[in-house]
Order: sequence, then structure tokens, then C-alpha cells
Amino acid sequence: MSLWTVERLGRRGDGVAVAADGSRALAPLTLPGEAISGEASDGRIAQPRIVTPSPERVAAPCPHYRACGGCSLMHGSEGFVAGWKAQVVETALAARGIEAEVEAVRTSPPRSRRRAVLAGRRTKKGALVGFHARASGVIVEVPGCLVLRPAIRDALPLLAEITVAGASRSGELAMTVTEGPAGLDVAVRGGKPADPPLMARLAGIAAEGDLARLDWDGETLTRRAPWLPMGAARVVPPPGGFLQATAEGEAALVAAVLEGSAGAGRVLDLFAGCGTFALPLASRAEVHAVEGLAPALAALDSGWRAAKGLHRVTTEVRDLARRPLLASELGRFDAIVIDPPRAGAEAQAREIAASTVGRAVWIACDPVTFARDLQHLVVAGWRIDQLQVIDQFRWSPHVETAAHLTRR
Repeated sequence: MSLWTVERLGRRGDGVAVAADGSRALAPLTLPGEAISGEASDGRIAQPRIVTPSPERVAAPCPHYRACGGCSLMHGSEGFVAGWKAQVVETALAARGIEAEVEAVRTSPPRSRRRAVLAGRRTKKGALVGFHARASGVIVEVPGCLVLRPAIRDALPLLAEITVAGASRSGELAMTVTEGPAGLDVAVRGGKPADPPLMARLAGIAAEGDLARLDWDGETLTRRAPWLPMGAARVVPPPGGFLQATAEGEAALVAAVLEGSAGAGRVLDLFAGCGTFALPLASRAEVHAVEGLAPALAALDSGWRAAKGLHRVTTEVRDLARRPLLASELGRFDAIVIDPPRAGAEAQAREIAASTVGRAVWIACDPVTFARDLQHLVVAGWRIDQLQVIDQFRWSPHVETAAHLTRR
């Protein structure tokens, strides 16, 4: 077998291994500085053997870790993973000529994932429900998962019943499961057509499992409203709608948003979703929430109207990628909060850079597009006052940031 040295970790958490002849390959489940052996195929060492382990290597506590693709950094110490995620952000910014230092990494605890997308597939003997294997379409069952909240993990047999009832022989279900105060909210996509016999069977399973809501490709069986707290409001998100993955991560992000916009009387919330930031902000400021998905904004508006003691919140359905708010429209706000998708918000960043607004809080889930977008603001005279990593996806390569920005 060939010998390799792991030089660093790539953005997806795989080791970048270098051989004596200078050739490179990706090696999963390795750490920088380790000597490994293995054969590369198509630029990947599928089964690396650790010859000299890193001092940062730890025994992965999850029994499914070797097979499951949900986590990829459980073999690294907690300090190493936090430092690596901070470095990923700093390196992405440096590549754009932006010098900044991550002040803190706030990591959600084990067993805290309140929202997860699980895969389900029928088998001859029943069903498989879990996460996909690493770099594979195979489903790995995860009854001992250390990421999911216990209520979601304990519902895996129930999700298997749903899969048996409604998955086709060749199809795969995508099940978005969210735990809230009212119970589990399950949205299923990719199932058989929702005819009356199937819906009757699913209603029975939902009642047996005490689900708050079960949505089957848009056909909804609601037993009680699956509300979630957002500031002083209660919001019922649309089935399968985007939410922060952990309550701890959401709290850290909300705290960053409130701190970065303190004193602002009128705040603009871009990519507002169903109110994660707009509703806490409304406790002390007027908010205009802009989002491309109408159902999410409808949920936000309903939550605001039912709450007491909040400032005015207005909403606007708008595709910000195609039609960003213009610099002339931004000038009436004291602060901007923006939480774009992984693709970023370059068009909107250009308009913010050209505006007269003096403060912004930028939440990002991709360091590369974050750095690209932020470069427009830095060139226009903005600076980073505070930069944090909010790690809701511990043991994964996913990196989220929260930045306080001011115009010089």
C-alpha cells in the first residue's frame, strides 16, 4: 500500500493526503499530520489506514460513525474541530483580502438537533430509515445517533411504519422531522399518491405516534398546531419549512442579531424565513421582513398578529436573488439583518455597499460565498466589528457565521 501524509482538511472535512511523489488524494476520517496508508482511486482513498495518529484524534463515541455519512469529524477533539471551523472562515476571508479573527465558536451540544431530514426506503422485510452512508446512497439506520434529540431518535420505528405504508418499491422518502413544544412535525416528500386509503392509514399512524402534524407531499394531517417560540410569538411554520437546526444555535444567532442591531428603531430583515430574527427584533424595533417564500411570511405574520407587546412588523414577498432591495430603498432603515442561503446574496451585497445604512448583521452558512459578498462591503468602507462561528452541526464540516458590520 502507498504511504501518505495528511497535509490539511478540505472544506468537506476529508483529509488532503500527499504521497512521496507529490500526488494528492482525499482521505476521509483523517486529521492533519497523520501518516496513513491506502490506495487512491479517482482521487480518493476510500479506506485509509492510520499509521501514525494525530494527538487530536479521539475515539468516536457514536456506534454508527464508520458507516453513517451524517458526521465526518467525530474522530477529532472538540478543540480541534472548533479551531478548524474558525480557520475555514478566516481563510475564506483572507482569500478576498479581508483580515478578521473569529472571536468565539459556539457549538451546540450532543443530542440537540431538533430538525433533521431522514431518508426512508422500503425493503422486503420492512423499511430502512436513517442517514445516507458516506459518499453513498445506502441508508444507514441510526438508533444510537448522538446528534438527534431523543424524541426524534425514538420516533425512528414510527418513521419506518410511515415508510412501509407510503413508499414505493423503488422510491426513497425524504422526511423532515422537527421537534417542538407541541410534539413532532413530520413532512414527507417522494411518497405514493395520497389517495383516501393511504391517508386513512397515515392518520392512524400519526395518532398512534402522537404526531402533532404529518404532511404528505402537501396533503396535511394536523392533530394540533406544531408551533415554535420565536421571541414573544408562537409561529406555526409551513410543513418542511426552513428552521435553525438546534434551539441552542438559534439562541446564539438571535443574541448576535439583537446585539448587532441594538438601538436601531427600524430594522430590515432580509431572507426572513418565518420570523427567527424578525419576531425577537420586534420586541424593541419596527421590522420589515423580506422573504421569497410566501408561506413562510404568512406564518411570520400570523405569529406577530397573535403576540402581544410587539412593535409593527411588515412583510414583503420578494425574490432577493433576482430583485434585491436597491440602495435607495435601504436608506430608510437603521440596521440590516441578512441571512441568505448557501449561494449567498451578491446582488444584495452590492446594494447594501452602495446604500447609506451604517450597520448590518450578516448570518452566513457558507464561508466562501460569505467572503465573496462581504468583499463588496469592505471595498465600500465597511468593517467587521465582531465575528463568531455558530456551530449547530457539530461533527460535520458545515460552518455558520454571525458578523457585526459597520460602515467606517
